[in-house]
Amino acid sequence: MSEEVLTEVDNGVLTVTINRPEAKNAMTKAAAEGIAEAMDRLDADDSLRVGILTGAGGTFCSGMDLKGFLRGESPSIEGRGFGGIVQKPPVKPLIAAVEGYALAGGLELMIACDLVVANKDAQFGIPEAKRGLVAAAGGVMMLPDQIPERIAMELALTGDFISADRAYELGLINRVVDGSAIIGARELADRIVANGPLAVRVSKQIIKESRGWPMDERYTRQAQLIAPVFVSEDAREGAAAFAEKRVPNWKGK
Repeated sequence: MSEEVLTEVDNGVLTVTINRPEAKNAMTKAAAEGIAEAMDRLDADDSLRVGILTGAGGTFCSGMDLKGFLRGESPSIEGRGFGGIVQKPPVKPLIAAVEGYALAGGLELMIACDLVVANKDAQFGIPEAKRGLVAAAGGVMMLPDQIPERIAMELALTGDFISADRAYELGLINRVVDGSAIIGARELADRIVANGPLAVRVSKQIIKESRGWPMDERYTRQAQLIAPVFVSEDAREGAAAFAEKRVPNWKGK
Protein backbone atom coordinates (compact mmCIF):
# COMPACT_ATOMS: atom_id res chain seq x y z
CA MET A 1 0.00 0.00 0.00
CA SER A 2 1.36 3.42 -1.00
CA GLU A 3 2.10 5.91 1.78
CA GLU A 4 -0.18 8.23 -0.19
CA VAL A 5 -3.07 5.99 0.88
CA LEU A 6 -3.58 4.77 4.45
CA THR A 7 -5.94 2.00 5.58
CA GLU A 8 -7.44 1.04 8.91
CA VAL A 9 -9.76 -1.82 9.85
CA ASP A 10 -12.20 -1.78 12.75
CA ASN A 11 -15.21 -4.03 13.31
CA GLY A 12 -15.74 -4.90 9.66
CA VAL A 13 -15.16 -1.37 8.35
CA LEU A 14 -12.20 -0.56 6.11
CA THR A 15 -11.30 3.13 6.23
CA VAL A 16 -9.20 4.33 3.28
CA THR A 17 -7.55 7.74 3.61
CA ILE A 18 -5.97 9.73 0.78
CA ASN A 19 -2.82 10.94 2.52
CA ARG A 20 -1.53 13.97 0.62
CA PRO A 21 -2.68 16.80 2.91
CA GLU A 22 0.09 19.12 1.75
CA ALA A 23 -1.45 18.99 -1.75
CA LYS A 24 -5.10 18.96 -0.56
CA ASN A 25 -5.13 15.26 -1.45
CA ALA A 26 -4.79 15.89 -5.18
CA MET A 27 -4.86 12.54 -6.93
CA THR A 28 -1.65 10.96 -8.22
CA LYS A 29 -0.97 7.68 -9.97
CA ALA A 30 0.38 6.21 -6.74
CA ALA A 31 -2.70 7.27 -4.78
CA ALA A 32 -5.00 5.80 -7.44
CA GLU A 33 -3.12 2.52 -7.26
CA GLY A 34 -3.39 2.55 -3.47
CA ILE A 35 -7.14 3.11 -3.57
CA ALA A 36 -7.61 0.35 -6.17
CA GLU A 37 -5.63 -2.05 -3.99
CA ALA A 38 -7.76 -1.13 -0.97
CA MET A 39 -10.99 -1.71 -2.92
CA ASP A 40 -9.77 -5.14 -3.99
CA ARG A 41 -9.07 -5.91 -0.35
CA LEU A 42 -12.53 -4.72 0.67
CA ASP A 43 -14.25 -7.04 -1.78
CA ALA A 44 -11.96 -10.04 -1.24
CA ASP A 45 -11.96 -10.13 2.57
CA ASP A 46 -15.15 -11.65 4.00
CA SER A 47 -14.51 -10.01 7.35
CA LEU A 48 -14.81 -6.57 5.75
CA ARG A 49 -18.36 -5.37 5.23
CA VAL A 50 -18.22 -1.64 4.40
CA GLY A 51 -15.59 0.80 3.15
CA ILE A 52 -15.13 4.47 3.98
CA LEU A 53 -13.15 6.76 1.67
CA THR A 54 -11.86 10.03 3.10
CA GLY A 55 -8.96 12.48 2.92
CA ALA A 56 -6.34 13.57 5.43
CA GLY A 57 -5.86 17.09 6.75
CA GLY A 58 -9.37 18.47 6.38
CA THR A 59 -9.84 18.01 2.62
CA PHE A 60 -11.48 15.11 0.80
CA CYS A 61 -9.82 15.50 -2.60
CA SER A 62 -9.13 18.57 -4.73
CA GLY A 63 -8.99 16.59 -7.97
CA MET A 64 -6.16 15.60 -10.29
CA ASP A 65 -2.64 16.57 -9.31
CA LEU A 66 -1.93 19.23 -11.95
CA LYS A 67 1.84 19.02 -11.49
CA GLY A 68 1.64 15.34 -12.32
CA PHE A 69 -0.62 16.15 -15.28
CA LEU A 70 2.01 18.51 -16.67
CA ARG A 71 4.59 15.72 -16.34
CA GLY A 72 2.33 13.45 -18.38
CA GLU A 73 1.14 11.37 -15.44
CA SER A 74 -2.43 10.06 -15.38
CA PRO A 75 -4.02 9.39 -11.97
CA SER A 76 -6.13 6.61 -13.47
CA ILE A 77 -5.99 2.82 -13.53
CA GLU A 78 -6.74 0.90 -16.72
CA GLY A 79 -10.28 -0.46 -16.54
CA ARG A 80 -10.93 1.30 -13.23
CA GLY A 81 -10.63 4.95 -14.12
CA PHE A 82 -9.71 8.01 -12.08
CA GLY A 83 -8.62 7.30 -8.53
CA GLY A 84 -8.90 3.57 -9.15
CA ILE A 85 -12.69 3.45 -8.60
CA VAL A 86 -14.82 5.73 -10.81
CA GLN A 87 -15.29 3.08 -13.51
CA LYS A 88 -15.20 0.08 -11.18
CA PRO A 89 -16.45 0.81 -7.66
CA PRO A 90 -16.32 -2.02 -5.11
CA VAL A 91 -19.11 -4.57 -4.86
CA LYS A 92 -19.50 -3.83 -1.15
CA PRO A 93 -20.90 -0.50 0.11
CA LEU A 94 -18.54 2.48 0.07
CA ILE A 95 -19.18 5.68 2.02
CA ALA A 96 -17.46 8.99 1.27
CA ALA A 97 -16.60 11.05 4.36
CA VAL A 98 -16.09 14.59 3.07
CA GLU A 99 -14.29 17.41 4.85
CA GLY A 100 -13.31 20.61 3.10
CA TYR A 101 -13.34 20.33 -0.68
CA ALA A 102 -14.60 17.61 -3.02
CA LEU A 103 -13.72 19.22 -6.32
CA ALA A 104 -13.18 18.07 -9.91
CA GLY A 105 -11.88 14.52 -9.68
CA GLY A 106 -12.58 14.68 -5.96
CA LEU A 107 -16.28 15.13 -6.65
CA GLU A 108 -16.09 12.32 -9.18
CA LEU A 109 -14.55 10.05 -6.54
CA MET A 110 -17.36 11.04 -4.19
CA ILE A 111 -20.19 10.30 -6.62
CA ALA A 112 -18.65 6.88 -7.32
CA CYS A 113 -19.33 6.08 -3.65
CA ASP A 114 -22.71 4.75 -2.54
CA LEU A 115 -23.33 7.10 0.38
CA VAL A 116 -21.90 10.48 1.42
CA VAL A 117 -21.51 12.10 4.82
CA ALA A 118 -20.13 15.65 4.77
CA ASN A 119 -19.13 18.31 7.26
CA LYS A 120 -21.35 21.38 7.11
CA ASP A 121 -18.48 23.51 5.76
CA ALA A 122 -17.66 21.18 2.86
CA GLN A 123 -17.89 22.46 -0.72
CA PHE A 124 -18.49 20.59 -3.95
CA GLY A 125 -17.92 21.35 -7.61
CA ILE A 126 -16.54 20.40 -11.02
CA PRO A 127 -14.48 23.49 -11.94
CA GLU A 128 -12.62 21.86 -14.85
CA ALA A 129 -14.01 24.36 -17.39
CA LYS A 130 -12.18 27.12 -15.51
CA ARG A 131 -8.92 25.37 -16.51
CA GLY A 132 -9.96 24.59 -20.06
CA LEU A 133 -10.71 20.98 -19.17
CA VAL A 134 -13.79 18.71 -18.91
CA ALA A 135 -14.92 16.68 -15.89
CA ALA A 136 -14.25 13.49 -17.81
CA ALA A 137 -13.99 11.05 -14.88
CA GLY A 138 -17.75 10.83 -14.53
CA GLY A 139 -18.65 14.40 -13.61
CA VAL A 140 -20.49 15.38 -16.78
CA MET A 141 -21.88 11.86 -17.31
CA MET A 142 -22.77 10.63 -13.84
CA LEU A 143 -23.70 13.83 -12.01
CA PRO A 144 -26.98 14.21 -14.01
CA ASP A 145 -27.96 10.74 -12.71
CA GLN A 146 -27.69 12.01 -9.14
CA ILE A 147 -29.04 15.57 -9.30
CA PRO A 148 -31.35 17.44 -11.71
CA GLU A 149 -29.86 17.85 -15.17
CA ARG A 150 -30.14 21.65 -15.18
CA ILE A 151 -28.21 21.88 -11.92
CA ALA A 152 -25.55 19.52 -13.22
CA MET A 153 -25.36 21.64 -16.36
CA GLU A 154 -24.86 24.80 -14.32
CA LEU A 155 -22.10 23.24 -12.24
CA ALA A 156 -20.30 21.94 -15.33
CA LEU A 157 -20.56 25.14 -17.38
CA THR A 158 -19.84 27.68 -14.63
CA GLY A 159 -17.42 25.66 -12.54
CA ASP A 160 -19.04 27.16 -9.42
CA PHE A 161 -19.11 25.40 -6.05
CA ILE A 162 -22.10 24.48 -3.91
CA SER A 163 -22.32 24.14 -0.13
CA ALA A 164 -23.02 21.02 1.89
CA ASP A 165 -26.53 22.27 2.66
CA ARG A 166 -27.24 22.80 -1.03
CA ALA A 167 -25.80 19.39 -1.90
CA TYR A 168 -28.08 17.82 0.71
CA GLU A 169 -31.12 19.66 -0.68
CA LEU A 170 -30.30 18.26 -4.13
CA GLY A 171 -29.95 14.71 -2.80
CA LEU A 172 -26.26 14.57 -3.70
CA ILE A 173 -25.24 13.69 -0.15
CA ASN A 174 -26.94 11.70 2.63
CA ARG A 175 -26.00 13.54 5.80
CA VAL A 176 -24.54 16.88 6.89
CA VAL A 177 -22.77 16.87 10.24
CA ASP A 178 -21.48 19.68 12.43
CA GLY A 179 -18.41 17.74 13.52
CA SER A 180 -16.19 15.09 11.99
CA ALA A 181 -17.42 13.59 8.73
CA ILE A 182 -15.49 10.42 9.44
CA ILE A 183 -17.37 9.94 12.73
CA GLY A 184 -20.67 10.46 10.93
CA ALA A 185 -19.62 8.03 8.19
CA ARG A 186 -18.57 5.47 10.76
CA GLU A 187 -21.98 5.68 12.47
CA LEU A 188 -23.64 5.04 9.11
CA ALA A 189 -21.23 2.18 8.35
CA ASP A 190 -22.00 0.52 11.69
CA ARG A 191 -25.71 0.55 10.83
CA ILE A 192 -24.92 -1.29 7.60
CA VAL A 193 -22.57 -3.77 9.29
CA ALA A 194 -25.43 -4.75 11.61
CA ASN A 195 -27.36 -6.15 8.61
CA GLY A 196 -27.02 -9.34 6.59
CA PRO A 197 -24.00 -9.04 4.26
CA LEU A 198 -25.57 -10.99 1.39
CA ALA A 199 -28.72 -8.88 1.54
CA VAL A 200 -26.67 -5.68 1.62
CA ARG A 201 -24.51 -6.68 -1.35
CA VAL A 202 -27.42 -7.77 -3.53
CA SER A 203 -29.50 -4.72 -2.57
CA LYS A 204 -26.67 -2.48 -3.76
CA GLN A 205 -26.29 -4.49 -6.96
CA ILE A 206 -29.97 -4.22 -7.83
CA ILE A 207 -30.14 -0.49 -7.14
CA LYS A 208 -27.08 0.10 -9.34
CA GLU A 209 -28.00 -2.19 -12.21
CA SER A 210 -31.79 -2.11 -12.43
CA ARG A 211 -32.03 1.36 -13.99
CA GLY A 212 -30.65 -0.14 -17.18
CA TRP A 213 -32.98 -3.13 -17.24
CA PRO A 214 -35.94 -3.20 -19.68
CA MET A 215 -39.15 -2.58 -17.75
CA ASP A 216 -40.66 -5.94 -18.70
CA GLU A 217 -37.58 -7.83 -17.47
CA ARG A 218 -37.00 -6.12 -14.14
CA TYR A 219 -38.72 -8.56 -11.81
CA THR A 220 -37.27 -11.55 -13.65
CA ARG A 221 -33.75 -10.21 -13.37
CA GLN A 222 -34.26 -9.24 -9.74
CA ALA A 223 -35.53 -12.73 -8.95
CA GLN A 224 -32.33 -14.26 -10.30
CA LEU A 225 -30.25 -12.11 -7.95
CA ILE A 226 -32.33 -12.43 -4.81
CA ALA A 227 -33.05 -16.18 -5.02
CA PRO A 228 -29.75 -17.21 -3.37
CA VAL A 229 -30.32 -14.64 -0.60
CA PHE A 230 -33.72 -16.06 0.36
CA VAL A 231 -32.38 -19.61 0.72
CA SER A 232 -29.16 -18.59 2.50
CA GLU A 233 -28.11 -19.48 6.03
CA ASP A 234 -28.23 -15.77 6.82
CA ALA A 235 -31.91 -15.56 5.86
CA ARG A 236 -32.74 -18.34 8.31
CA GLU A 237 -30.53 -16.75 10.95
CA GLY A 238 -32.22 -13.39 10.52
CA ALA A 239 -35.65 -14.91 11.01
CA ALA A 240 -34.50 -16.98 14.00
CA ALA A 241 -32.82 -13.99 15.65
CA PHE A 242 -35.99 -11.94 15.27
CA ALA A 243 -38.12 -14.70 16.79
CA GLU A 244 -35.67 -15.21 19.65
CA LYS A 245 -35.19 -11.46 20.24
CA ARG A 246 -31.40 -11.56 19.84
CA VAL A 247 -28.71 -10.06 17.63
CA PRO A 248 -28.14 -12.09 14.42
CA ASN A 249 -24.87 -13.96 13.97
CA TRP A 250 -24.27 -13.40 10.26
CA LYS A 251 -22.05 -15.80 8.30
CA GLY A 252 -22.31 -14.21 4.87
CA LYS A 253 -23.57 -17.42 3.32
